[in-house]
Amino acid sequence: MNSTVSNPSKSSQHWKPNVTVAAIVEQDGRFLLVEETTDRGNRFNQPAGHLEEGETIIAAVIRETLEETAYDFTPEALVGIYHWQHPLNGITYLRFAFTGKLGSHYPEQALDDGIIRTVWKTEAEIAAEGELMRSPQVLLCVQDYLAGKRYSLDILKHLGQAL
Repeated sequence: MNSTVSNPSKSSQHWKPNVTVAAIVEQDGRFLLVEETTDRGNRFNQPAGHLEEGETIIAAVIRETLEETAYDFTPEALVGIYHWQHPLNGITYLRFAFTGKLGSHYPEQALDDGIIRTVWKTEAEIAAEGELMRSPQVLLCVQDYLAGKRYSLDILKHLGQAL
């Protein structure tokens, strides 16, 4: 990291990246996205969010997808792990992106705070609307998915509080 860039996500002297998860869901050449409010206006993102304390990475992507889309999600493979520092606020994100299948839909369920709606977009639409994406990770995850990148979920090991 460039030592001249400050990182407001640092608390005290302990820097930690924000660990996030994302669901890459494709149906008929279109990808599931959510439109959400941000400090830069409305943006599009995959169903995604932060890993919570005591939660496994796989449980986090299942929960976040349900909260943001009202769909059950079954992860089938890891598409990739992405390390990105936001250029405007200096916050570093470590994103675990999964592909899988949607299950039951709960249309009566309210979507998570800040989520306006779900939408389906092609890779070309995502690329053309790059400035409306939450981050460059949105397009990169789709491109990696389309390139066939898939890693077994067995690559992830949750040790809980083991020493």
